[in-house]
Amino acid sequence: MKRRTLWSTVLAGALALAGCGSAGSDSSSGGGDDTLVVWDWKSGDEAAAAYIEAAKADFAEQHPDVTVQFVAQPFDQYYTLLGTAMRTGESPDVMLFNGGGQLRDRADKLLPLDDYVAEDMERLAGWEAFSEDDTIYAAPVTLQGHPIYYNKALYEEAGLDPEKPATTWEDFLDDCETIAEETEASCFSLGNKEGYGIQFFLSGLGSAVLTPEEYEDWVAGNRDWTSPNVRRIFELWQEADDAGLNNDGVNSTALFNDSLALFESGDAAHIVGLMSDIGHWKDFGEFLGEDNVGVMRAPLVTDGASPSLPYDGGIGYAVAKGTEHPDLAADLVRSLTSTDALTDFYADAGAVVSDTTVDVSGGGPALSAIVPEIETGQPALHVALSAETLDLMGRLSQQLLSGSVSVDDALRQLADSDQGS
Repeated sequence: MKRRTLWSTVLAGALALAGCGSAGSDSSSGGGDDTLVVWDWKSGDEAAAAYIEAAKADFAEQHPDVTVQFVAQPFDQYYTLLGTAMRTGESPDVMLFNGGGQLRDRADKLLPLDDYVAEDMERLAGWEAFSEDDTIYAAPVTLQGHPIYYNKALYEEAGLDPEKPATTWEDFLDDCETIAEETEASCFSLGNKEGYGIQFFLSGLGSAVLTPEEYEDWVAGNRDWTSPNVRRIFELWQEADDAGLNNDGVNSTALFNDSLALFESGDAAHIVGLMSDIGHWKDFGEFLGEDNVGVMRAPLVTDGASPSLPYDGGIGYAVAKGTEHPDLAADLVRSLTSTDALTDFYADAGAVVSDTTVDVSGGGPALSAIVPEIETGQPALHVALSAETLDLMGRLSQQLLSGSVSVDDALRQLADSDQGS
């Protein structure tokens, strides 16, 4: 189950817990006898509408007398609302998670799904991000990675070859200097208002800094926060901003969607983006023209490093351990990861779905550049961290840019948090 499988091919407005449609006072999870309640942040998204309807139709074929109620929560409050619901015994039956720490930190409140999804193991990829101690707690809907996208039109305007992006950090800095001189664009578009930008930076550039052994140790949990190469990643975070590579006001720029809009408008030449359903190849292609969206490997920083595409399971649906209907809830998760539903999610949202049988050959040049990289891609570095450590890293990353904390002090705090997780 641990092997990495080859992949071939916000609703605005918070909902009060009392009125969100989750468990009643006499139930630890979900709705009544014939109702399942689902929390996510996708079902209110127009681009996901066909996907949700296909999943509901698949489930209704098996269970025509069961009502499924989707409650779309605002993403920026999602885990706070979910955490409160879990603590008060008001969990929904089924809930959406990002892969990694947010799920793993709540694994004790989730239903193990191994027995329910055994038939889907080969068809779907990305299981590792939704597992803890070799137990599966959610089924992957998408794969999420952090490619470095670049604007080929800006490269041409700057007199650079758009088909030959830099492969070393030194050459990349030279290209950034040229872009600054010849265009009005910044080198990077970066948003860190929520503290998320450091996660993209860490995973997007980390494979170009850490050696393969260091990378493997990091993902396995054997992280040395004092090593020179780990320190180098956080130095680069600080140095890039000090050197003016980023747009102005990184700490006051929201990653979603302000930094994405900067890249889409041609005001930045590069962005560490996503590969699935937002801030990705399809979104950027619609604004810049798909032929102007380039994908590059992280430029080599450290001799001996091996740059690769960082990716993991993106989002996945889990089942509350206390649900009154575990079999029904697990069947709904399987419908939410059915081939027909995921095919619609790819077609409408551009999601790089977990289903290895979905054909994405018509996705355009940027997706065509991403797909071969998935074969040799490595797990995303930030996904290996706990939610607590990620929250701390977000705050410290803002302080690093403002100059109110040193790299060494930040790393000491992160090491303490990581060891305590």
